[in-house]
Amino acid sequence: MKALIIGAAGFVGKYLAYELKSSGWDVCGTRLPTESVSLEIPVKGLDILDVAAIKGLLKKINPDCIFHLAAQSSVAVSWKQPALTVDVNIKGAVNLLEAVRDMDKPPKVLLVGSGEEYGYVLPDEIPITEDITLRPGNIYAGTKAAQGMLGQIYARAYGLEIIIVRAFNHIGPGQTDTFVVPSFCKQVAEIEASGGTGTIKVGNLDAKRDFTDVRDIVRAYRLLIENGSSGEIYNVGRGEAIAISGILDKIIKLSDADITIEKDPERMRPSDVPVIEADISKLTACTGWKPEVPLEETLRDVLNEWRG
Repeated sequence: MKALIIGAAGFVGKYLAYELKSSGWDVCGTRLPTESVSLEIPVKGLDILDVAAIKGLLKKINPDCIFHLAAQSSVAVSWKQPALTVDVNIKGAVNLLEAVRDMDKPPKVLLVGSGEEYGYVLPDEIPITEDITLRPGNIYAGTKAAQGMLGQIYARAYGLEIIIVRAFNHIGPGQTDTFVVPSFCKQVAEIEASGGTGTIKVGNLDAKRDFTDVRDIVRAYRLLIENGSSGEIYNVGRGEAIAISGILDKIIKLSDADITIEKDPERMRPSDVPVIEADISKLTACTGWKPEVPLEETLRDVLNEWRG
């Protein structure tokens, strides 16, 4: 099986490349022309806003399947740069789907969406199934919801094999500190390095999110491209929500430092969704997947990376 990872230079890309290679796949990837990345797979420069470049690359590589990871994936950044988020997440996805449609033998495509798409879920909708009404609560979520809808339209209208995932919060070493877990871990590591006493600045600690190790996430992606049904949407997550305050408590317990907590208005989002928790029964029924890496192990790995 020959796979192309669009956006291989990102956080998830290296883990997916390793997962696929370990399973015996022939793998190549793309990066932005301005990015540099060291991976044990061939990586080509590609701007997903250039549809002609996508078409040329696909015809040259002729993959059996495509994992579309390229995205502006930060909720915080989406509030600050909404136009960029729309361009990358919606226009980029359409460009890819048009390029796939133009091929003599279109490959399977896995479009990666987000659990943020569900937005303002009602109390009786938790855990969240794939068929509830979407009520996106931020700009990033809105763009991912649009991407998923477009994927279903292309699957129905053109007979393309498109599988759509809504991935909930995934964490692990290598993630930038624009996300909550590495942000906390970085601050703890800095406090430890500066004498062992200090303050962590935080945003909303009350929100509950469904966190999964990235190594489990990419295994689900592989299983879905192998077993998923075209036009279908699958939740990918642990299936259990935890408050951000609980995540912070677990990280602080991994340290001997004397740490205080301070709420920072700059870290508060314009709006926030109280609880996001996945129902993963559809994914499990389709693939047999279940999370294997304990949350505490992931948090320790992330903290140790920042300590380094």
